[in-house]
Amino acid sequence: MKGKVVIVGAGPSGLVTCKSLLEAADDDFPFDPVILEQEGDVGGTFRYRAYDHSNLVSSKQLTSFSDFRLPLSHPDHLTLGEYVQYLEKYARHHHLSSRIQTHCKVVNIRRHASGSHIVSFVRRHSPFGEWESKPETIVAQYVVLCAGLHVLPSIPVVPGVEHVLNPLGVARASTPRPIPTVFHSAQYKSRSQLAGRRVLILGTGETGLDLAYEAVKAEAEEVVLCSRSGFLSFPKALNDFELFGFKFQSDRPVPIDSLITNLGETAYVHPWVARSHIRWFVSDFVIKRVLWLLTGTQAGCNQWVGELQPERLGRAYVFLNKSHKAMPYLNRPYRNRPWYLEYISRYIDPPEDSPPQSSFTVHLAPFPAYFSANGQVVFAQSKRKDALKMSGMDIRPDTVIYATGYTQQFDFLDKESGYSTPGNADLRSIAKSGDESLAFIGYVRPGVGAIPPIAEMQAFFWISLIKGQVVQPLSPPHYHLLAKDDARIKYGVDHSSYMSTLAKDIQAAPGLFNLWWEYGAHVLLCYCFGAAFTPFYRLVGPFRSRVAPQIIKTELWDTITRRGIIGNVFMGLIPMIFYLTLNLFALTLGCMWQLLGGRIE
Repeated sequence: MKGKVVIVGAGPSGLVTCKSLLEAADDDFPFDPVILEQEGDVGGTFRYRAYDHSNLVSSKQLTSFSDFRLPLSHPDHLTLGEYVQYLEKYARHHHLSSRIQTHCKVVNIRRHASGSHIVSFVRRHSPFGEWESKPETIVAQYVVLCAGLHVLPSIPVVPGVEHVLNPLGVARASTPRPIPTVFHSAQYKSRSQLAGRRVLILGTGETGLDLAYEAVKAEAEEVVLCSRSGFLSFPKALNDFELFGFKFQSDRPVPIDSLITNLGETAYVHPWVARSHIRWFVSDFVIKRVLWLLTGTQAGCNQWVGELQPERLGRAYVFLNKSHKAMPYLNRPYRNRPWYLEYISRYIDPPEDSPPQSSFTVHLAPFPAYFSANGQVVFAQSKRKDALKMSGMDIRPDTVIYATGYTQQFDFLDKESGYSTPGNADLRSIAKSGDESLAFIGYVRPGVGAIPPIAEMQAFFWISLIKGQVVQPLSPPHYHLLAKDDARIKYGVDHSSYMSTLAKDIQAAPGLFNLWWEYGAHVLLCYCFGAAFTPFYRLVGPFRSRVAPQIIKTELWDTITRRGIIGNVFMGLIPMIFYLTLNLFALTLGCMWQLLGGRIE
């Protein structure tokens, strides 16, 4: 039993945790991991909740694991099918197949008197077979939960939604109509489910925007997208602008998640600056003005409807919605900009989504208050411009899709054993103090970024925690997105801040002089101008990798050079100088404060 680790889930988080444990095993910590996966293969959500034409909105540079990269020639953004293939290759390359037991559903985890864990699970012998009634058990020293954020659909109650399936008092149509249906986005697979239908989509996250675009391309009869409080839209790559007649279009645009630089904003940040979140507020202020100049609106990138309330508009508060393809169809009734500003600058919509090729409109609306007996939607009252526009429309969908996200439940954790959940895991949202043998990997979500590289850093942190290598006490957690107390989702983090914090905890955050001394100016420059890519945190510390320098000098250097000189000045050098000056000022004040007997926390 010593060193036995049960990992629940064979998605990206489970695979990278298993691989990291095997590499970190030694005589003192003989880690012996096994992965229990409920489905029939690896991939998790990316395999089993994928649909046709779906793509990752995070770039390959950020999403790939630190020492298993994709070719430079591969497109920046993978299809979900390509990403599943990548995970399969990752598992084969690191010889994880023998560690994975598929069709094994965990039904109970309870504490053993010795302090270890008894994991009970049941098997089935085919994808659609019955689960065996008699559970098997494994006694494990450690348990790592990696089942993911996006497994159990969250379906809010909307009164009367059943009337969509069987509306009262509706005359039979002279021509056959599609059979009405209501389902969660997890059940969506192809455009054939939307063709010729009147579609109502609940939710304006990335999946909701994706499905709106899918419905347009499926030639749906009508598409209505419902939002509770708005969204913040950005394309996944920086491209398609025109300024004074000069077009900024590239076959290899810069992924937006590779634009935040390390030095001054992630590395060498004074605790007072980190606590104030001033970096986020300043960047939000600048970005809003740049967006207005380039696209005519501050609500998002070329976003003319669905804007968030001013107090929540920015990267400090919400997840960036990088599913941008539906915006031309949403903007159409609202976009209104003087011609002379259009001459100065404009955002270029794809020709296939613009007149004359397409004049279709996706209607934005408030969330439904209820459905009447005849199947008509009654929207919640609001003063939003989309609500006023929809107030005079008769919307009677035959297809309702809940794109309302997922919820997390841990019913298999024995209640009397006193286990924690991710919400009260005070050690970087990974483990609870005093109960470090149970870990949660992959249960935070970045505002801009990707979960897989975060999961890799979380695995490094947890392994270091078990080995007693984490720097104590932990610094305050200034990486959480600023959510309200009553917010449904509180697991949001700033990707760069969180990654950097974990790296500092395990002494994997490189110092500038050490970088120059050991690796030279090229790697140093990459680190300063690059984003919080995981290979940077494998140059020093307990998870040092021999391949990291070469990855940085090639693939990650490419993300910097593709910005061009102007891009690196405005998105790299100027912010870097500003934030370094701000941190230097805070450092000076902090030194004076300490001389007076104060403490810096």
